[in-house]
Amino acid sequence: MILIWLPFLVLLLDRITKIAVVSGMAEGESIPVINNIFHFTCVLNPGAAFGMLPHNRVFFLGIGIAAVAVIWWMRRDILAEGWKIRIGTALFLGGTLGNLWDRAQTGLVIDFFDFRIWPVFNVADIAICAGVGLILWGMLQNGYWEK
Repeated sequence: MILIWLPFLVLLLDRITKIAVVSGMAEGESIPVINNIFHFTCVLNPGAAFGMLPHNRVFFLGIGIAAVAVIWWMRRDILAEGWKIRIGTALFLGGTLGNLWDRAQTGLVIDFFDFRIWPVFNVADIAICAGVGLILWGMLQNGYWEK
């Protein structure tokens, strides 16, 4: 069940925050929350993480669709795993869907969390990273690399 509602909760939170950012800020605009530490900065990212491989919309759409398809294909195996892998996969799926939505709609991913020492990111990116972390933690605890 978690593979159904959690990804859509992540997608909903991601969409709400991105809509709020683009409707209330101009591209490149930055609003300090804690000056020189944390800002909301509107960035339209044409690439992957950290802006890598910019303007490869079709490639990134393909990767996102492939990731969703693999999760769908492996859903029974994933659901048989422990909570870390199930929740991690659900977070990863929700984040992937969030950024996939942006890429399908405009080819640009909306980023806005800006800690000044790290590239600007969004809710979907947080979910993807947390999801991968949980999956890896679950795999380590289950001894997947010892088999």
